[in-house]
Amino acid sequence: MNASRHPLLSTFREDRRIAELSRLKSRRKLWLDVHLWLGLTLGFLLCIYGITGSFLVFYAEIDEWLHTDMLVVEKPATAQYQPLAEIFAAGKTVMPPTAKHVFSVYPRNENAAFKLRYQIPTSDKENERWIVGVNPYSAQVTGKMLLTRSSDWLPATFIDCVFELHYALLIPSDDISTVVVGVSAALLIISTLTGLIVWWPLTGKWWQALTFKSAAGKVRFNYDLHKISGFYTALVMLPVLFSGIYMVLPHNVVPVLELFSPVTYRYWFQSTPPAQNAQAIGMDQAVAIAMEQYPQGRPHWIYGAPNPTQTYTVCQDGIDAPGSLLQRRCTVIDRYSGKILDLDDPSLPTATAGEIFTHWQWPLHSGQAFGMTGRILVFITGLACPVLFATGVIRWLQKRNGKQRTRIRQGISQ
Repeated sequence: MNASRHPLLSTFREDRRIAELSRLKSRRKLWLDVHLWLGLTLGFLLCIYGITGSFLVFYAEIDEWLHTDMLVVEKPATAQYQPLAEIFAAGKTVMPPTAKHVFSVYPRNENAAFKLRYQIPTSDKENERWIVGVNPYSAQVTGKMLLTRSSDWLPATFIDCVFELHYALLIPSDDISTVVVGVSAALLIISTLTGLIVWWPLTGKWWQALTFKSAAGKVRFNYDLHKISGFYTALVMLPVLFSGIYMVLPHNVVPVLELFSPVTYRYWFQSTPPAQNAQAIGMDQAVAIAMEQYPQGRPHWIYGAPNPTQTYTVCQDGIDAPGSLLQRRCTVIDRYSGKILDLDDPSLPTATAGEIFTHWQWPLHSGQAFGMTGRILVFITGLACPVLFATGVIRWLQKRNGKQRTRIRQGISQ
């Protein structure tokens, strides 16, 4: 007789399956409670991060649309950029002598202006940040604009407001904002993971877990919308949340990563002031040094060195390297000697696993790692955040109201 067909054996197996399912459901109830309360307490912050993050995926395009006269130029018939030294010099002509050139953004296409950022001290503790647009073909200033005053709560431009809300929740203190944003992002990772645990179909009905139930009512539609949007965005949500923690709390994240692999963090390098007063190299010279290292790369971000120990950092895009998906490289340069202090390059033979991991963080956070497809995925995931919060709250209210009605009916029947 086939043992698998023996009625007692079949009953035993069924009892074991039911007991195991009951145990898993009991454990899932615990994760459901964790997911619920994290969602209710942090859901509003998730909405802020998501909506602002969606804007920032296309911040350059939005900024150019809002400030066309200053940030958009007409490409001449003989398109050739003027020397960087002349472009940077043009920006200084409309800034006071005390202004420090802290950052530059290379034109993203043939119709974009150079964006030069300056910091102007207005007192011992106060300063202003300005942006100057320069036509790369003529080296003529296209306009200037105040971005922020350190004494003001709100930045002066829409995009800067969105940046401050996304990265600091408009909290004035950097020490407080970084902790709030970093810790909340870590808890939202836990919320996402517990949501996946709760979503997991214990009975193996995968199609039901991945699709909407046809001809269902409003209650079921809300439930399906919450679990399906949560599942399909989790693959993007988790790396975006972690990379956000890395960017606001690098001094806390990097030591943890170094437990597994050495990590070189480019912002920790410093220039060495010479014994005698020596002239620092210009930002244009720093770009030339980076271009010698990666001649095929297109400069994108150029970090200035306004303070004595700061370094120049030139980030370039469009660099193809065998075995590397990312085409972005950053070169850290001593502001006095012009010596290359660090290459943020995952294709180097000396690159560690930790360095490759950290190199991916900003491209993953912004979606730049996978071109327009990646940007659109991050954009959609950001817009899904308020949907997740709203459907989660509705689901909680539905269940709470259902329990209240049950208690009322039980009270009446007694």
